[in-house]
Amino acid sequence: MTEPANAANAPPADADTDAGFDLDAAEIRILGVLIEKAFVTPDAYPMSINAIVTGCNQLTAREPVMNLSEAETQAAIDSLVGRRLVARRDQPSARVAKYEHLVRLRHSLPPAEQAVLATLMLRGAQTAGELRQRCERLHRFDDIAAVDAVLEHLAEKYPPLVTSLPRAPGTKEVRHAHLLGGQAAVAEMAESQHGGGSAGGRGRSAELEDEIRRLREDFDQLRREFDIFRQQFD
Repeated sequence: MTEPANAANAPPADADTDAGFDLDAAEIRILGVLIEKAFVTPDAYPMSINAIVTGCNQLTAREPVMNLSEAETQAAIDSLVGRRLVARRDQPSARVAKYEHLVRLRHSLPPAEQAVLATLMLRGAQTAGELRQRCERLHRFDDIAAVDAVLEHLAEKYPPLVTSLPRAPGTKEVRHAHLLGGQAAVAEMAESQHGGGSAGGRGRSAELEDEIRRLREDFDQLRREFDIFRQQFD
């Protein structure tokens, strides 16, 4: 993975991060995409607006699927720049403005923690097992215990970056969620999960269907990666 070379853009810690986070859905998606693409397409990173829009609106490996316009994306990027979570990166040979995330510098996150956080931002609440599988292209974890260690460390950050959701009725594993949308967003997610479980829970067949769907999404993403890579240069 190619880390941002413009270390001079690293912002100092300041008081507004102590109160937690309140990013909206577009900001969360954009930040997740920037972290993800820094791993999987380093040669095309930093990213142009057009490439960021494409990454945000992917039909695979995104939950939920979004349809951000260029104007919406630019407005969210400007907000993230103001929060000093994203920086504009001007390159002599580039014809358009490009952007990089500052999460690694702002919150002192090594690659494993960036990978888990980005996957949570892009695909919603997940179990440690799901995270291990879905992080494969960003960072390879030897076992679920390694994922658990990363989740614990992210939860101990100040302010915390992830949390565990209450276990829903009928489920065996705890799901984890990022906190970049604030506590209210997490509470809504937990309530939705609980509501789905109280209606009888998902049967084993439904869980298997979801797993097959996720595997198909990952396979489709691999097939589309070249197209996405090529679009980074548009």
